[in-house]
Amino acid sequence: MKKMKGLRSLILIAFMISCLAVSMIPAYAATVRTPAATGALTYGTSTVHIDASNSKDGYIMMKYTGKAPRIKVRIKQTVEYTYDLNTTGKFETFPLTEGSGTYTISVFENVKDKMYSTTFTKQIRVTMKDPNSTFLYPNQFCNYNSSTKTVKTGDELVAGITDTIEKVEAIYKYAVDNITYDYQKAKTVQSGYLPKVDDTLTTKKGICFDYSALMTTMLRTQNIPTKLVIGYAGSTYHAWISVYTEEQGWIDNAIHFDGQSWKFMDPTFASSGKGDKKITEYITNPSNYIAKFSY
Repeated sequence: MKKMKGLRSLILIAFMISCLAVSMIPAYAATVRTPAATGALTYGTSTVHIDASNSKDGYIMMKYTGKAPRIKVRIKQTVEYTYDLNTTGKFETFPLTEGSGTYTISVFENVKDKMYSTTFTKQIRVTMKDPNSTFLYPNQFCNYNSSTKTVKTGDELVAGITDTIEKVEAIYKYAVDNITYDYQKAKTVQSGYLPKVDDTLTTKKGICFDYSALMTTMLRTQNIPTKLVIGYAGSTYHAWISVYTEEQGWIDNAIHFDGQSWKFMDPTFASSGKGDKKITEYITNPSNYIAKFSY
């Protein structure tokens, strides 16, 4: 009987220790929205597969199962967006960045050198539940999932912070203080390059596209709608971010707040400038930036 009581005591102690260990594991608040091709609404051919089942959430999914070596996709409402589509037969996510309306989707097969032929075109009518939902999902330019380390790091950076703006500032500060601009990569990067956010997190260096994708991943998974913007900083093709808050609406050319008013703060230039007065003056002047595309 005494042995039984002793065994029960040991079991109880072990149980209490396991409960304590579980309670000590940090709880992550990140929300990773996973795009889905459910097959409820589809278009295409035997080789072009377009799934618009969740267009109400601001995205479509596409895959190609033909034999062409390269595929281009164009999506247009008022602005024409051109993408590469993989030829592995796997779905990729494409954002519908202009809200509700009619989009023309065109798919082109590479036939020779830089020559392409149209293989499919379709107009679809999209009615979104929330036009900002587009900027809460991953896509080609900002690709992540629940296993992405960048998501967890973003969660750790904002742990205990409830205010949206303070979250933005914490993530911004991390990018500025920890990521170094990769000048060599900037010289050699090829057309069609897509960021890998965990590579940027690990190497702690990247080009403007990498900075923006890293921050966008962290912010979107904190339920902060975030646009990864491509455009011009002066005469240089560049990438930066805009964020949305319930109080302010869209804060274009984010992210710096000086206590009185919002200032434009591009994390790439801010990091490479390390407080340089001329660079700070440049990046806080919105007229120096012309947005072309938002992803």
